[in-house]
Amino acid sequence: MVNSREKINLATSKKSRAVELAQTIEPLASPRNSCFDPVLTPEYAYRLMQQESDYFDLGQKIIQKMLNSPDPETVLLELPAAIADGFGVEYCLIATIARDTATVETAYWHPGNPVATSLNAGISHLVKAAMGARKNPLAIADTGAVEIGQLSLDAVENKHCAAVLGTTTTFQGQVNGVILLMRSRPHDWTLEQKEQLLALSDSIAMAISQAQLHRQVRTSLKHQSLLNNLTMAIRSSTDMDRILKLAIDGTGRTLEVDRGLILLLKYTDPQLKNHSKGLPRAKVTVACEWSAFDQSEGNQDFGSVLNQSFWLSECVLCQQTFNNSPALTVIADKSDFQDEQIAGIAPIFAQNVMPSLLLVPLESKDTVLGFLVLQQRQPRNWLKEELELVELVSAQLSIAILGSQMQRQILALVEERTTHLQSNLAVQAKWYEKTRQQLEQQRQLNQLKDEFIDTVSHELKTPLTKMRMAIQNLRRPALPADKQARYLDILEQQCNQEINLIQDLLALQQLESKQVRLHVQRVDLKYLIGDLAQSFAANWADKGLTLAVESPARSLMLQTDLDSLNRILQELLTNAGKYSDPETTVNLKVACEVDGETPQFVISVSNIGAGISVPEQAQIFDKFRRGQGVTSQAIAGTGLGLALVKSLVQHLNGTIAVSSCPSQQYQDAWETCFTLSLPQM
Repeated sequence: MVNSREKINLATSKKSRAVELAQTIEPLASPRNSCFDPVLTPEYAYRLMQQESDYFDLGQKIIQKMLNSPDPETVLLELPAAIADGFGVEYCLIATIARDTATVETAYWHPGNPVATSLNAGISHLVKAAMGARKNPLAIADTGAVEIGQLSLDAVENKHCAAVLGTTTTFQGQVNGVILLMRSRPHDWTLEQKEQLLALSDSIAMAISQAQLHRQVRTSLKHQSLLNNLTMAIRSSTDMDRILKLAIDGTGRTLEVDRGLILLLKYTDPQLKNHSKGLPRAKVTVACEWSAFDQSEGNQDFGSVLNQSFWLSECVLCQQTFNNSPALTVIADKSDFQDEQIAGIAPIFAQNVMPSLLLVPLESKDTVLGFLVLQQRQPRNWLKEELELVELVSAQLSIAILGSQMQRQILALVEERTTHLQSNLAVQAKWYEKTRQQLEQQRQLNQLKDEFIDTVSHELKTPLTKMRMAIQNLRRPALPADKQARYLDILEQQCNQEINLIQDLLALQQLESKQVRLHVQRVDLKYLIGDLAQSFAANWADKGLTLAVESPARSLMLQTDLDSLNRILQELLTNAGKYSDPETTVNLKVACEVDGETPQFVISVSNIGAGISVPEQAQIFDKFRRGQGVTSQAIAGTGLGLALVKSLVQHLNGTIAVSSCPSQQYQDAWETCFTLSLPQM
């Protein structure tokens, strides 16, 4: 702010400034630019000082308006028109210069677009020339007669810059802007105009400084808001797609770019992620994209590239950023690249449509995880604070991506461990069940062993007891001959029973240990069954049993072991006669069935009597296993017959099954049937 004392000091120094200005400013390019009189009279200087008072008042008005306005940028929008009117020129440009750089931040025009984000080449060279003139104003009477930055200005399409007067604005010793006054025709700029522009530059410098400060505060708030939102999203969400979308959308809107992409790397060899070890083989995939334009407007030049991928070795931009990580790849204009370099850039970057590009590596612990890409349709000089923002965003994204990868690895490890634990538990459960079954089987075996010992002991002791009683009776003196014969018969009968029991036990042991050899021969079943039927019919006469045989008329020749088959049929018929009700019929049926190419001979023996329950049917072929009630009915037997039958059937490669169901002919009786299947051997 310029106070009253400064105003007085400035007014009293105008004459000396005019003289100094006349002595220091020289023509730039031609005699037409020399509009200065080398000899200035005090009257001329005083007149110059009077004319400058109006511009001094304009500067005061600018400062006052800056102090009263809540938005300094709005004031800066109005300045080019006010300055153009004050100097009587057709065009005015105020360009703000970024701090610590020579980059134009914003350009304010009159007339035309009040804010121009970019300048054409000719105007850019004029801005640079004005900055190069330092404290002296840039005065060009005819741009067609000079060259600025090796560019003939009369070739520039903007015909409004035929004559140019410009200077820099300085605030606190630092250049923060450039003022350019332009006419559409050549014009000799007067000493008064140059001095007036210099006098006005301080006020404009303050206006630019206030606008820059306001913009910096606003930009800083936007940047901080983006970082805060991203931080909260990373803390509160595990959805990586949502975090990537928030990051690229927020960054694109905050920096006002046209397009943004997030590229993620997938390495074929996880051991070669470190970029210091050279270029690894990795796939680059577009994980997220953002555009400032609608599909109908902005994406006509380039379509969606989401989920598109390419190899890292196929793009020079990605290779350069990967190798230089953590440094950024900053491209203001594609003209910075040679044609062969542009040819090596991946098509997804659309360099013909988006010439300005910023490529930021997403890195953590020397591992490049991907890239953050920002693009602009027009050439753009990326500012320092913009680069700092994207570096912070990329750092947060790197942490989020690495955390997500670690979380996926942890979840995969937990899932693997859980699966392994479940598998172990399942195996342990199976082992437990198997152990339980083995213990149960051992318990049953012990029970069967005890029962076996009890039964064997009983079956061995009973004949021996009868034999001892018979022997004792035989030793009695004067025993009648008939009683001697009776006791001898008992002794012989019990001795044979003891021998048969021992032989059955030995036969079972041999069959179970596979020590019995087969003697295969041709057997006529009809002849064998006929002989058995005659012997059993005579034995069953006292009980009133009848044996009915049903077989084909033709001979039934079977290749098998005769002794084993004969023993099987004897045991089955003996068992049927033993458990049949009196005055009933035992049925023996023989049939030949063909199963595929192998004939099967099926022999069934059925009787009417006490039934066999389903639980007993599963145990009827066990050793010493007898049906319920046989002891109370005083039915003789050792419980080895059916066990021997089953072993003999298995010895002949056959099968045997039992069934028992209520009889349809006899009331309160059951029909029990043993079915034997024998193959040709």
